[in-house]
Amino acid sequence: MRILIAEDEIELSNALRMVFEKKNYIVDTVYDGEDALNYALSGNYDGLILDIMMPKLDGIEVLKRLRNSSVSIPVMLLTAKSELPDRVEGFDAGADDYLPKPFAVSELLARVRAMLRRRGEYIPGVLEFDGLSLNDATYELCWKDERIRLSGREYQMMEMLIENPRHIIPTSKFMERIWGWDSDVDVSIVWVYISNLRKKLNKMGAKVEIHAMRGVGYSLETSL
Repeated sequence: MRILIAEDEIELSNALRMVFEKKNYIVDTVYDGEDALNYALSGNYDGLILDIMMPKLDGIEVLKRLRNSSVSIPVMLLTAKSELPDRVEGFDAGADDYLPKPFAVSELLARVRAMLRRRGEYIPGVLEFDGLSLNDATYELCWKDERIRLSGREYQMMEMLIENPRHIIPTSKFMERIWGWDSDVDVSIVWVYISNLRKKLNKMGAKVEIHAMRGVGYSLETSL
């Protein structure tokens, strides 16, 4: 899962990033409303944690513009405001959840998990293709009785492949989705992760493989 955290308090933003990365989320952070809007409009995120009180554009305005642009990304609002009218305004703008500061990390994580499960394009906890399964709770790739735990980015890449079997996913899409559209990471990193996933599939003896179309992208296929 890839999430965007929009929070102008740098220390809190960094702390939240560490918390989510320890839970194997892919995380990007921004510190003002304009960047929050631009990043979220890219369509590369599964969820957005959005502070209300931010410079340039406040969180409510960001949320309204996202919804007016038909962006359905699940959004949790974080704010020091906890009065009922503030919560109502947030939900009316299109928020999926609302958590007042200060909050317990365990509650934040639980709420985010619930929010992502509820999202319109719900993805089940276990994805499957021709006997191969991917568990989003354990990050395990499974074939029969064999199990291998994936790293965060390996999981993200396999998730994209197994959600779209037999369809070529362009290398550029992996870069945008996993590393971010403004990343300066070299595109060759995609091949490195594809190579790692192929080795793990081979180690398990899976009858599923990742095909490459040179210069285009990769697809998940049944082995011949």
